[in-house]
Amino acid sequence: MKKFWILFILFVLPLVFYIFLSEGIYKYSNLPILTEKVTNVNQLKTNKSTTFTNKFSIVCFPGKNVNNAKTGLLNLNEVIYKRYYQKPFFQVVALFPKETNEDYKKVIKQLGLYTNLKNWHFIFTSSDSIQKIYKSFKVPDSLNQDLYSSNAFIIDKKLRLRGRKDDEDATNGKLYGYNMNSVAVLKNKMKDDIDIIYYQYKKSEEKKRRNKNNY
Repeated sequence: MKKFWILFILFVLPLVFYIFLSEGIYKYSNLPILTEKVTNVNQLKTNKSTTFTNKFSIVCFPGKNVNNAKTGLLNLNEVIYKRYYQKPFFQVVALFPKETNEDYKKVIKQLGLYTNLKNWHFIFTSSDSIQKIYKSFKVPDSLNQDLYSSNAFIIDKKLRLRGRKDDEDATNGKLYGYNMNSVAVLKNKMKDDIDIIYYQYKKSEEKKRRNKNNY
């Protein structure tokens, strides 16, 4: 009996661990593309310096009602931005109606109390411009009358909306955006999916280096 357990520990457990690890890596290395070729934010007349190209962008639409958007913005800042803002290519882009510039000053100041806002981009622009960007995401829900969405969206370096096709809480399994008002969603879903983006990037860079060294 003792020999059996020794053999089990030496041979079977490593095999089980390898299978588990392989399955985990396969799942971890794939985050579905839900929309191709979203409109680049640098096409807006009111913005030329911020771009989605070659960036990992978290995009949100706070709308006209500051009180409605404040909690979500603070959650996004605490759970997501503070964790990733020093990562390469990471940025958060918030698109506000241009008439709300003064209204959001206090909220933006609060966001920056305990962190560096260098990779937050606050863009105040026209209603038509906000709708143009949002509609290019091709998500099933529309912005409300205040140009607000409770969701934040992941746009990769190639202007593609990324999300899930097998989410148990989403209609038809497709998760296009992540509810900023839910800390649990940001922690358990968005954080995991951003990690996948960086995992894919790391593997892609490693492959490029190997190919380069082979020449």
